[in-house]
Amino acid sequence: MEPFCGSDATLNAFVQPIMKDKPRLSFWQIWNMSFGFLGIQYGFGLQQANMSPIFRYLNAEESAIPALWLAGPITGLLVQPIIGAMSDRTWSERWGRRKPYFLVGAIITSFALILMPNSSALWMAASLMWLLDAGLNITMEPFRAFIGDKLNMQQRNLGFAVQSFFVGFGQTLANLMPFILPVFGITIVASGENNIPDFVKYSFYIGGVAILGAVFWTLFTTDEYPPENREEFERMKQEKRGLFHAFTEVFEALRAMPSTMKQLWWVKFFTWYGLPLMWQYLSLAIARHAFNAPDATTNPTGFAKGLEWSNLCFALFNVGCFGISFLLPPIAARIGRRSTHAVFLTIGSLGFFSMLFSNDKMTYLVGMTLVGLAWGSIMSMPYVMLSTSVPRGRMGVYMGLFNGFIVVPQIVNMITIPFLYENVLNNDPRNALVLCGVCLVLAAAACFLVKESKQAEQAAFPIGAGGH
Repeated sequence: MEPFCGSDATLNAFVQPIMKDKPRLSFWQIWNMSFGFLGIQYGFGLQQANMSPIFRYLNAEESAIPALWLAGPITGLLVQPIIGAMSDRTWSERWGRRKPYFLVGAIITSFALILMPNSSALWMAASLMWLLDAGLNITMEPFRAFIGDKLNMQQRNLGFAVQSFFVGFGQTLANLMPFILPVFGITIVASGENNIPDFVKYSFYIGGVAILGAVFWTLFTTDEYPPENREEFERMKQEKRGLFHAFTEVFEALRAMPSTMKQLWWVKFFTWYGLPLMWQYLSLAIARHAFNAPDATTNPTGFAKGLEWSNLCFALFNVGCFGISFLLPPIAARIGRRSTHAVFLTIGSLGFFSMLFSNDKMTYLVGMTLVGLAWGSIMSMPYVMLSTSVPRGRMGVYMGLFNGFIVVPQIVNMITIPFLYENVLNNDPRNALVLCGVCLVLAAAACFLVKESKQAEQAAFPIGAGGH
């Protein structure tokens, strides 16, 4: 299939006849095809809540934390578009199109999760962070494209909503490990030379098993549709294959980028410039302000309690995410996707602002629950808007490029925050959270730069009998 260049209206006319040919799947079929996402998000939950404390346990400077998090956005920027383009042009009668990438990424992720809490030095933890993010990105991008492959236009919204549910549920399980594991005799007491608490170590070991189990569930319960035009696909595969063509495909897709995708840039930029501050500094802010533990040396017990409480905060954050995920479609059907996303981004900003007004640990629980509502929208609304504007044959590469809208702002964040941390943020991790709130307000305003056709709205959110 040649690169598609044309207006969004023409594009919709091109895409929709194909979508109508796809059979309607049952809820449990959609559940099974998305189940591997549960393991991926368990791994992300462990990373997001625990990596900054692990770096601090290994004597990293607080201002250097953002730079140590660069692994995530850079591997995402490099890996996801390439994997997307390669998976678009992959087909095996035995393995399918996306499944080989699910499996390879899961194996890499499992290996990194098991080794991570046994890091003996900062360089080792930082290196494993790169490996962990590479594995997660290899697995996650094909799961996003899987929705476009398997579901007709009317069911795509439900597909992304189920993935959003697994985002919340998988990360919640990871965040509740400090409260579940003590039931089995595993406590916050550290063992080994690196002083990392036992509950962190066993949480990572469980994660290594969980991602393999969840991905295997999807592999064995879900099939993939073969290419619709097999002769054309085989010709294309013979003429254009390998890593070089994957790069070429990325640049071709950039040239033909739909206008809706371009308009989403500022929404994604402000959102993802701010959000890394939450993962980098929430646990450190809680430890400092709620437990009087600025570092693991001055007050090791308080620092461990801060880590434990931040995991609970992230658990409620994810409860908010999957709790709102199935309410988003009817809300968006009534007020539109742009307005829905803007409203929930604003709610998230209020959650961050609230943390400035009290040192009580309960303040962080309430604030992160509000942020979780925004997270549910962040993980679904932009993808639904995008999926109605790109050609099916290039869904993988465009989903990968859209990830660039996430990772580029993160890279900018992680380069600039070390210079702002002392002078602008006053060396206080809580001020970093307030900056995140400001960014979400700007992202909410940018939602109204996105222009969508009524046709696309109706395709994504059908109203009436049989709707969701």
